[in-house]
Amino acid sequence: MLLIIDCGSQKTQFIEELVDLHLDYKSISILDVSPEEVEKYTGIIISGAPIQITEVDMQIYLDQVEWIKTTTIPVLGICFGHQLIGLLFGAYGSKMREDRDWQEIEVLANHVLFERLPIILEMMEDHCECISLPPNFELIATSDACVNEAMAHPTKSIMGVQFHPEVSGNFGAVLIENFIRLCETKN
Repeated sequence: MLLIIDCGSQKTQFIEELVDLHLDYKSISILDVSPEEVEKYTGIIISGAPIQITEVDMQIYLDQVEWIKTTTIPVLGICFGHQLIGLLFGAYGSKMREDRDWQEIEVLANHVLFERLPIILEMMEDHCECISLPPNFELIATSDACVNEAMAHPTKSIMGVQFHPEVSGNFGAVLIENFIRLCETKN
């Protein structure tokens, strides 16, 4: 069973629909997450949020996901989830030009998230902030609009994407399926 951590995005329902095609899931608010709760699942997806990381005190959210540092469960952050993971591991957030349309993404590394996908693909964006690459993370995809479009921890199954695969058509559905397949093989 997969856990979807809902950070308040209107797009969370689309994550649920894509996951539901492959396995059972449970959605829970980020403010209700506990370290004991997450250990019950084969994988975790953290949704986007209508929150500006440069305009709010992020500590309450960082405290809620501190367990990511020690978990062995695969974790995928999407948009705000990606930014949250980055901040947890030492990245910096910054403002950028608003990006709320399709963006051409270039895959830079051979990674399970991008299996069965082209090296250049379009994904839907919906953000006006980005994060630097946290220390010890690998940059796995980039775009002209945002350097850190996708990142992965080199030894743990912790990864994030700035774009929204859940509303990016077939390519996005394949990326979510790739993450689910990773979760199934890790357990």
